[in-house]
Amino acid sequence: MATLDNPTDTSGRLIAGNQVSGTVVYNPAGERLGTINDVMIDKLSGKIAYAILSFGGFLGIGDKHHPLPWAALKYDTKVRGYVVSLDQAALEGAPSFTASEKVNWEDETWGKQVHDFYNAEPYWQAKI
Repeated sequence: MATLDNPTDTSGRLIAGNQVSGTVVYNPAGERLGTINDVMIDKLSGKIAYAILSFGGFLGIGDKHHPLPWAALKYDTKVRGYVVSLDQAALEGAPSFTASEKVNWEDETWGKQVHDFYNAEPYWQAKI
């Protein structure tokens, strides 16, 4: 149970942001797709916009990073990780970037393409 002296206890419904990094992401078949490298938070609304999935590469070299709309992820307590409705082949064609590429996170056209790929409502349009 998370307490004031231990805010990183993830056994309940809430999770500290620094604990999300490293969480495994699976597909519905239980196959490991990668791990969450970071999260992107909209500073004005406070909504988590994307989880950045690290996929491929070796020891961090050659990794592709996939911005997964937060709404496309579901936490599964049985596997203690997130599940996204996507197989590994589809992930290869998903919007991605490498560490050497600059991403324009403010580009709503790009953001809409990412959300459309995952069939998720853009976070800036969500009612909640």
